[in-house]
Amino acid sequence: MTSETRVWRIGQALQSGVRDGRVGVRAPARLLGAEEIVLRLEEAGATLLAMPSSGPSTRLRQMRYDVVQTAMEAYGWETERLRAPAPDAAAISAMDEALGWLALIPEAKFVLRRILGARALIHPLTRRHLFPWRRLAAVLGADHKSVQRWHRDGIDLLRVNLAALEKVGSGCAEAAGRFACPVGKSV
Repeated sequence: MTSETRVWRIGQALQSGVRDGRVGVRAPARLLGAEEIVLRLEEAGATLLAMPSSGPSTRLRQMRYDVVQTAMEAYGWETERLRAPAPDAAAISAMDEALGWLALIPEAKFVLRRILGARALIHPLTRRHLFPWRRLAAVLGADHKSVQRWHRDGIDLLRVNLAALEKVGSGCAEAAGRFACPVGKSV
């Protein structure tokens, strides 16, 4: 009986969208600390949740008569749901940049990527996390203190990789062999 060893290329194992080792991530204009990275990720999550979820759909073409349930609804006296204002173009660009940083976390550490992505989701009006530490720990089957430590490790890994991106300045970072540069570029 022979055992096969399969070699996975970057982006192939988890279908992350990273192709041929190219990471389409820009380095920030200056070095960011851990608190600034967390703040930028949380702002990106709030922007993502504030984006309108409506658009052209077939629902607009359907004719449906609403049945009046109460007299209050008949006269339009129901309370309006509060919605966050739609983000502007600069906020969407900053969101794309910050959420693109998650691609700098290697696929072998996909749990760190999931934790950072989940903790980045902040309600745009109440500014509360959609996934508190204990709920995230229950999903992962771990202790909430461990999840906090993994979040800190993920932020530190992002900080190191962003610093390597800025140091190299060529659009790729090798940062101790965590991911590959495009062919022909060396660090």
